[in-house]
Amino acid sequence: MATWLFDLGNTRLKCAPLAADGGIGEVVALPHREGEVAAQLRQFLPARFDLACVASVSGSALTAQVLATLAAHCPRISVARTQSTFAGLRIAYAQPRKLGVDRFLALLAARRRGGAALVCGVGTAITVDLLDADGRHLGGRIAPSPTLMREALNLRAPHLPVLGGEYHEFAADTEDALASGCDGAAIALIGHSLAAARKQLGTSPALYLHGGGGEVLLAQLPMASWAPTLVLEGLAIWARGAGATAVGADTIRPC
Repeated sequence: MATWLFDLGNTRLKCAPLAADGGIGEVVALPHREGEVAAQLRQFLPARFDLACVASVSGSALTAQVLATLAAHCPRISVARTQSTFAGLRIAYAQPRKLGVDRFLALLAARRRGGAALVCGVGTAITVDLLDADGRHLGGRIAPSPTLMREALNLRAPHLPVLGGEYHEFAADTEDALASGCDGAAIALIGHSLAAARKQLGTSPALYLHGGGGEVLLAQLPMASWAPTLVLEGLAIWARGAGATAVGADTIRPC
């Protein structure tokens, strides 16, 4: 059965086929704009496949547009939902629906990689989640990403640019100061979380960084592993672990 995986975020749609070994095939990343995503998908999707597994943290209108496009290509679509326990992972939230599905799937992937982990996603928000070596999610943090910080500053002070600048410990112009301050806030949050995780666990967890804004932080976080496909990896685990037919999934059968 041919299965495709779709990770719909706030700025990009990542897609990959589920490989025969249970991993993910070649990943395609599409910066999406409402009204254009259908045409972009049609350019590379096969005419027909059997199952689409979708994880979305995007708005309902864009999600509906993606689902409608996929319905023209496959007879079954399963939308992933956060579950309290799955594949050896136990999340900390008493109400699973409050934990974003992207965080849930990234934790699944970290659990499969083994050992304790601090999983950090950098997109519209920064999310930080701690996982112990036994698969227990110990909770996390959410904060604005550097991109969102700069956009918010620009809204209140339009002379402060949204883009530009490079990271310096002490910057000598406005663009660099903005990049240094906003990136530095994210770096400090992740660094503080890693130190707190070491203290709580009694050992140093692996640090995984993913999301569209994560790569720029790597130079200041040399201990981090860059894991850009972590959510898709988790979606692959969910798909082959009966998640696509579980109570936690919404299954759509197009006519």
